[in-house]
Amino acid sequence: MRLLIVEDDQAVADALIDAVSAAGHEATHAGRGSDALLRHHDAELILLDLGLPDMDGLEVLRKLRQVSDVPVVILSARNDERSVVRGLRQGADDYLVKPIGLTVLLARIDAVARRSNVNTGADRNQISAGSLVINLDKHEAVLAGKALALTAKEFQLLTLLARHAGSVVTREQILDQLWGDAFLAVSRSLDVHLTGLRSKLARSGMIVNVRGVGYRLEAPSS
Repeated sequence: MRLLIVEDDQAVADALIDAVSAAGHEATHAGRGSDALLRHHDAELILLDLGLPDMDGLEVLRKLRQVSDVPVVILSARNDERSVVRGLRQGADDYLVKPIGLTVLLARIDAVARRSNVNTGADRNQISAGSLVINLDKHEAVLAGKALALTAKEFQLLTLLARHAGSVVTREQILDQLWGDAFLAVSRSLDVHLTGLRSKLARSGMIVNVRGVGYRLEAPSS
């Protein structure tokens, strides 16, 4: 399992990396909250400290939950009830108080992974939504039997919407997945790629604009 360790104390981070690596996991390290927000995409689980130098860990968690449901385990010296409750209510999957035994930590990581169905198998290489079929390996999208000539960003955008067909994907989620930063002002780029994608789909209403929230892909019929 791929872990992102968000911890500003390098000695603590090194100990965590050694422990999870010995248990067969892959680990990368981010020492700042802003780095975590840019590097969370490849992580299957995040270990998050709250005392970060650039922003509070709870703010990192709040922003993460706007764009991602990746499991998050808080590791913090804060043991007051208010911090624990805030962390769990803001979307943490577990809250562990430092210092914690490494055996217990690994057990908690495994428990969260099981509950979240993390690393249960290879990602599907094909996504289907009605008559739309996307093959990720071939980087190919076919609508009603006809291949679509999409740019790289249009393909990524269609794939993201198709993964959540029938549900709203927020603008922040799209910006995070396609540009790597949900809080970067590149919304005009999104609008341009969205317009291009809609024109190539040639189906009115297939991508629905949910005003003030985001977009929803309606699975096309055959």
